[in-house]
Amino acid sequence: EPKTDISLPHKLLQAKEIKERKKILRENHQNAEVEGAAWLQTVLIPLEEARAEWEKTSGPFHKQRVAEHCGIFRALFKGATFTPWVTQRLECSQEDKHPVLVCCGNMVTVSEVPPAVSYEADKGFLWTWLLTNPGKRMDIERSKVFVFRTNSPGNAIESGKEICCYSPPFPAVGTGCHCFIFLLLQPDCPVDFSKGVWQTPCHSLKMGTFSTFDFSRKREAAVTPAGLACFQCQWGSSIT
Repeated sequence: EPKTDISLPHKLLQAKEIKERKKILRENHQNAEVEGAAWLQTVLIPLEEARAEWEKTSGPFHKQRVAEHCGIFRALFKGATFTPWVTQRLECSQEDKHPVLVCCGNMVTVSEVPPAVSYEADKGFLWTWLLTNPGKRMDIERSKVFVFRTNSPGNAIESGKEICCYSPPFPAVGTGCHCFIFLLLQPDCPVDFSKGVWQTPCHSLKMGTFSTFDFSRKREAAVTPAGLACFQCQWGSSIT
């Protein structure tokens, strides 16, 4: 049975662009100099350029498959799927070490410092950003929210309204790895929490139970998921 696609509208690669990419690939395969460098392991690849190209082309589809495999769509949207067209860049600081980049399910240790977030988004839209954890059973009705910010204009996330202030993840001892999900949403109009059940800003973990499905489908404004990143985390000695 085909799943409901709730992705943002997006322009896919045209046949001409695909043909050009295949032409470059074919030329590289026929290039003796490139082949020799590959055999000698001396070929240099501009990783930043390669990643930027991947994020614009194949990356969103790869992230979608990872999320499907991990049960994220089932937990957050009752099985409806989407392609994360908007790229998020998230770095978690860990004491004196280099920042750890949040990718697609990589392991990240617990940190007291909130992640540094950036994304490329249209300035003409408002955006909602949250960090949630459906728990070990990936429960759709009992996700915990660890940060929630709404009505951010363009990529100015700090200009949005803070609904739930940041709380570091705290997976319980002996429960293994937990999946923490960064979700970027695009509402059709400003999100109003004045009549909600949450006291804003919300500092209570007990009040932080949240249903992404209800938020995106049962409010007056339609909310479309646009970006996705996730990491795994387990109990560590820093959790007290």
